[in-house]
Amino acid sequence: MGEEIFADIIIDISHEALDKVFQYRVPFSLRGQVVPGVRVCVPFGAGNREKEGYVIALTDQPDYDVNKIKEILRIAEGSLTVESQLIQVAAFLKKRYGSSMLQALKTVMPVKNKVRHRQETNIFLNIEKNDAEELLAEWERKHRTARARFFKSLLAKGRLSKEEAVNGCRFPLKEIKKLEADGVIRMETKVAYRDPFSQFQKKDTHIQLNGEQQAAADRFRRDMEAGICHTYLLFGVTGSGKTEVYLDMIEAVLARKKQAIVLIPEISLTYQTVRRFYERFGGRIAVLHSRMSAGERSDACERIAAGDADVVIGARSALFAPVKQLGLIIIDEEHDGAYKSDSTPKYHARETAIYRAGLAGASVVLGSATPSVESFYRAGKGEYVLLTLKNRAGNAALPAVRTVDLREEFRKGNRSVFSEDLKEKMRSRLARGEQMMLFLNRRGFAGFVSCRSCGTVIKCPHCDVSLTYHRNGRLRCHYCGYETAFSRQCPVCGQPHVAAFGLGTEKVEAALYEEFPGIRVLRMDMDTTRRKNAHQEILKAFARGEADVLLGTQMIVKGHDYANVTLVGILAADLSLFGQDFRSGERTFQLLCQAAGRAGRGEKPGEVIIQTYSPEHYAITAAVEHSYEAFYEQEIAYRSLMAYPPCSHLLVILVQSGDESAALLAAMRIQKMIEKSQEGEERPVQLLNPGKAAISKLRDLYRQVLYMKHPEASRLEELKGRLEPVLETHPLFAGIQIQFDFDPMGMY
Repeated sequence: MGEEIFADIIIDISHEALDKVFQYRVPFSLRGQVVPGVRVCVPFGAGNREKEGYVIALTDQPDYDVNKIKEILRIAEGSLTVESQLIQVAAFLKKRYGSSMLQALKTVMPVKNKVRHRQETNIFLNIEKNDAEELLAEWERKHRTARARFFKSLLAKGRLSKEEAVNGCRFPLKEIKKLEADGVIRMETKVAYRDPFSQFQKKDTHIQLNGEQQAAADRFRRDMEAGICHTYLLFGVTGSGKTEVYLDMIEAVLARKKQAIVLIPEISLTYQTVRRFYERFGGRIAVLHSRMSAGERSDACERIAAGDADVVIGARSALFAPVKQLGLIIIDEEHDGAYKSDSTPKYHARETAIYRAGLAGASVVLGSATPSVESFYRAGKGEYVLLTLKNRAGNAALPAVRTVDLREEFRKGNRSVFSEDLKEKMRSRLARGEQMMLFLNRRGFAGFVSCRSCGTVIKCPHCDVSLTYHRNGRLRCHYCGYETAFSRQCPVCGQPHVAAFGLGTEKVEAALYEEFPGIRVLRMDMDTTRRKNAHQEILKAFARGEADVLLGTQMIVKGHDYANVTLVGILAADLSLFGQDFRSGERTFQLLCQAAGRAGRGEKPGEVIIQTYSPEHYAITAAVEHSYEAFYEQEIAYRSLMAYPPCSHLLVILVQSGDESAALLAAMRIQKMIEKSQEGEERPVQLLNPGKAAISKLRDLYRQVLYMKHPEASRLEELKGRLEPVLETHPLFAGIQIQFDFDPMGMY
């Protein structure tokens, strides 16, 4: 039995049947050829009807009596399908990031909702025009007014929709069907795809690339024409015109009858990005993101699968769009943490895109003004091709950046949210009718609520985090959504001294109205963008000049381009600098540079004010100098010293349970299993003792975490592969939730 190999096969891959897996024996003649993703022919059902299915996994353990397991007939003929590719991607996610195969499959091939398609019926003439004119004259002579009115309109337009005929011409549907039965007209019904961006139109504008842009685009075209597929890192300062380079690259790919996927990090980018792509490529665009309705998403996927869309634009999950002729994947703002999934499998879109591109014979372009340390490191080692844009497009200058030391402001007696320098510059912009952006990476009115008498911090009962005070008098947990009314009465000491402390976007908005009477403010954060299309409405209003200030969290600093914005204020640069995370410096530098990049993108010069308590920190000094290289030099030295990615790899095991002691016990058992499995090894995986996660309780689950380091990713994958079957089946881990995270974007 040990010599036999069995294949888990899915027969129907289209809908909920992803859960229905059938096991078949792999014949000796097909061993080595039958691998996950391969399409095979198998005998199915009581009558052994021949059907095609997809192999999703191989095992040497039969699920039931081996004598009842049928054998695979043969490998199906034909080219590698997009479904085959996506199954192979799912197998990669399972192996690298840790999950069941079904979890991985449902990530890359999500269950389709049953959505009723909109249909569009059009009416056409089915007889010669001369005959139609004679028939019209006869009906007019016989005073058949309704028929004559309908037919006259049809002759004039050549085509009428069913709605135009029934409502506009007031011609009953039963009469239309009589004319169809007589062969006078014909009706054609087709699916009318929903298009949430129908307001955009293709334009014949074509921007001439500058020298740097053209050099980057030419390198890509030369490689493509030579049949060479690479991963490229397009490193260009803010405002350097990376999007124009993307458009040129996509044009080259489309000319070779291939398709492209463009990933964006935030839904808030969709409006501006989609408009630029529509103006270049017209209706061959399909958009996928979570704020679309089920019908819009379903229609977009059908258009992609049918080949009616050549360019797919969307957030992280658009990476798995059913594109059949993939030629290029672009990941814009590739450094963004949104490209890492926070649910199992916890994949990173960058690594997954490179894997999918390899299967399809496609290239990958990673674009950023502040590349991730991992990408720049790999470019330096020659694993990626580095393309650079050192100057802003259109001769625009980078903004002047200066820091304000908030310690000095405090000594001067300034207790305001805004430094004196920032207030002065804001007044000058208001006087000149120019716009400003203010950035604070914390929503709400106050960061936390505590009792000034006994010091008790008011926490969420379901999570180990403080509640955030909002201006409507509610306390809210930004992790699980728990809400309660604010009360000044302390639940511990009973004193009426509970108060809100800290800073949030709502509080800054209130301070703006108090400091600058009559100022027009638009606030953009998770609280103001819950409604569908709320992002677009806010950005459109700001573009029309309906506000003086756009105030928001990190969603306002990602790629937005407004020529009238001449001042950017970063209110608290330290918020992300000293977190429990080895990426804190990188994240702070990226946010500062991206925020600063919103200023001075037109003809008017821009200024940036960074308010901070740590003006000497290398992440802040490098941002002031617009020097990624200076930041990278310091950061990679720190990562190398501490053996953090990309100099080494990190595997996290998160253990969760509703029972705190059960979570701790399970973590300690896992630690012992790992230590025992590595006895006698020359280069064992470095294992850190288990401990409480930074948020030790989340949604009523207690959390323990183990960290493992090793220079070779394969060693961590191998260790994870040995642990998974034990953790899934051993009764000691029953009722314990265990998740893996490979090279996490943050600490747990």
